[in-house]
Amino acid sequence: MTVINDGGITSPKGFKAAGVHAGLKKVKKDMAMVVSDVLAVSAAAFTTNKVKAAPVIWDMDILRKGKAQAIVVNSGNANACTGEKGLADAEETALYCAGKLGIDENAVFVSSTGVIGVPLDMSKIKSGIDALVPSLSYDDKNAAEAILTTDTFRKEVAVTVDIGGVAVTIGGMAKGSGMIHPNMATMLSYITTDAAIEQSALQNLMGNTVEDTFNMISVDGDTSTNDSVIVLANGMAGNAMMTEGSVPEAFEEAFRFVLGELAKDIVKDGEGAGRFIEMNVAGALTKKDAKTLARSVISSSLVKAAFFGADANWGRILCAMGYSGADFEPSLVDLSFSSPAGELCVVKSGEPIAFDEDKAKKILSEKEVSVLADCHQGDASATAWGCDLTYDYVKINGDYRS
Repeated sequence: MTVINDGGITSPKGFKAAGVHAGLKKVKKDMAMVVSDVLAVSAAAFTTNKVKAAPVIWDMDILRKGKAQAIVVNSGNANACTGEKGLADAEETALYCAGKLGIDENAVFVSSTGVIGVPLDMSKIKSGIDALVPSLSYDDKNAAEAILTTDTFRKEVAVTVDIGGVAVTIGGMAKGSGMIHPNMATMLSYITTDAAIEQSALQNLMGNTVEDTFNMISVDGDTSTNDSVIVLANGMAGNAMMTEGSVPEAFEEAFRFVLGELAKDIVKDGEGAGRFIEMNVAGALTKKDAKTLARSVISSSLVKAAFFGADANWGRILCAMGYSGADFEPSLVDLSFSSPAGELCVVKSGEPIAFDEDKAKKILSEKEVSVLADCHQGDASATAWGCDLTYDYVKINGDYRS
């Protein structure tokens, strides 16, 4: 696997993209489009929130058809909790986009992100599509910028992997900064690949990979109405068709890398975040237990607050593990912190170890900090990613609509 320098959503063969300012936001780009030259196999995962935005409802129906060719996205307005008008606007967006591209309306995914409860301005959506179509490019960076809300940087990645002697490329872009929590987050992510792969195989791979990537991150404990991961595979690389049960491990690893990097970038860009936290659980009885433990720690507001203060308050970590519902024996747990500034064990076999507070402060003051909880009970492990909880998070979300 080779990471493509400055790669992104248009790195795979046959994919174009564009991003423009349509007026949904005051100044920043706010509409994006991704288009495949040919009809592509599709896969997707959506929010587990009972309240689903209109575009999510539209996309769930499109997914059942198994193929698509375009994705159109707006930021600045979530088109959520907007009733029948919202559903009609999502459909009209797809219809208008399909007409401009000359493709089937049932081949267009629609996504929205932004403020909940405000109807879309369809005149701006249509003028945005009018501007997007002639702007489509095989070398585009504007789309990844146009999907952002409170994000502070573009999130893109792409890799090339050899599959049976054929170079296959996977690219992706994502947005997400706040309302991020396991079981999908307030995020939109779009993955493209020129691989030839059957729909069932792609959907299975995507579902399994989301479980270990996007479902293992947390910023603030909130899960949004619009969360979506959409994958398009157009087969233009020309590799032998990958089927369910015969997807090469190299492709799975490359796919996991792309989703994993995007997931971690979302956490690193967490609203107001100052520190990126990697929580590793080892020696758990089952994979489910390991994931539950890791997710519980990075979701804890008290743990996040401790990291904000670079405070080695390890009791909060064990506490979060204890209420997680996972099966583990506290008296066997070893707990340690590590960062570029060093490594420090603070708990051995469930009991505290005397440690240098100054050294601990130095380790925890780094921008990226890892925690390891070794349960010493089995062979299962898992990793989750989170960030600290800062004053800026409250400031950002206190005037989100302003």
